[in-house]
Amino acid sequence: MAANPYLIIREGPIPGLRLPLSVWNVLKRENIRSLEQLRAVADQIERLERIGRWSARIIREELARVTTSGEQPDHERDGPAEPTGAA
Repeated sequence: MAANPYLIIREGPIPGLRLPLSVWNVLKRENIRSLEQLRAVADQIERLERIGRWSARIIREELARVTTSGEQPDHERDGPAEPTGAA
């Protein structure tokens, strides 16, 4: 039986994070496009539609990994490349 493609861990639009496609889809729908935005909602992440305990745990583990490893996406080191706003 083939693996569910929505559960395969992969890099996505927030550099440095590796999350399942299903989580990336929720973050996109909720317009969470940066590490700062994700950190701001991390303590309430289960409240987002389609984020359960497993997904919330994966998100928090990834945030911890990025934080403790000292990994920092290039755009966070250098500041935003362009103003953020409604797309």
